[in-house]
Formats: sequence, C-alpha cells, structure tokens
Amino acid sequence: MSGLEILFLTIAIATLFSAFQVVTNANLVHAALWLIGTLFGVAATFILLNAPFLAVVQVMVYIGAIAILMIFAVMLTRKIVLEKGSPFNTNIGFAVVLGVALFVGLVLVIANSGADSIALPVLPPRADYISDLGYALVSPEAYIIPFELASVLLLASLIGAIVVAWKK
Repeated sequence: MSGLEILFLTIAIATLFSAFQVVTNANLVHAALWLIGTLFGVAATFILLNAPFLAVVQVMVYIGAIAILMIFAVMLTRKIVLEKGSPFNTNIGFAVVLGVALFVGLVLVIANSGADSIALPVLPPRADYISDLGYALVSPEAYIIPFELASVLLLASLIGAIVVAWKK
C-alpha cells in the first residue's frame, strides 16, 4: 500500500466513525459537532481527489454555514437539549436490515455497472474554471439572484430561531 492509500483509509475510517457518532449520540450539540468532523473528512477526501475548490466549498458552505446554523438552532431551543432518552427507537432492527440490504444492493450495482472501463474525457488546457464560476455567481447576468436569495433565506431562518427561543 502506498502512503496515499493509507492516508485515504485513515480519513475514510475517521469520517465513518464521525458519521456513526452523529446518528447515535443522544446529545444534539455533540451530534452537531460530530457532523462537523464528518464534513471535514469529506473535505479531506476532496483534497485527496485533487479537487481543492470542492474542499473549500465543503468547508465554507457546509461547515461554515449549515453546521454552525444547526448548532445555533439547537442551543437556542433549550427544551430539545434538555430531553433525555434513548437515542434508539423501537424500529432499529428493521433499520439495520434495510441499511444492510441497501448497501449490498449499491455494491452489486456498482460492481456490475462497468464504470471501471469508462474513459474520462480530456479537458481542454484552459484551467480557469474557478474564476468563471466565481464571476457567474456574482454577475447580474447569471446567478446573483439565487445566490442572494439563499443568503436571505439562511438569515431569515437564523432570525426565526432566535424569535422562537426568545423568552417573554
């Protein structure tokens, strides 16, 4: 095994462990923090795949915005955090069987798809796609309206969480 394969396996195991902690942790704040660890693992995988732009987007959008917004929402609604109970419900056996069946099905589909014989297209030598995307996000002729609407929607949800948690 090469060093890159060992690094990938280490990141994959850490990411899967963090993801398992997200769904089994009874404390919502701790689960949200484990989610941040899981998202960092995905960003590290993007770096290993030589996709630094996607890694930066993963960190900025998912960790910097969505996960922090979730932590604020959990911390602002104290009633949910104070509830104690089992993190498992009565249907855990059915969920495990269904999850294993879906996993086996996906492995069989991927193994029989023939995707390993498909050649990747050769990209032209021009490698300035990131600046083109940045320009498209802020230019009036492209995606400025959806980009700004998403930011207003996130701000409105944060203000809504504050209003709901506000003590009279």
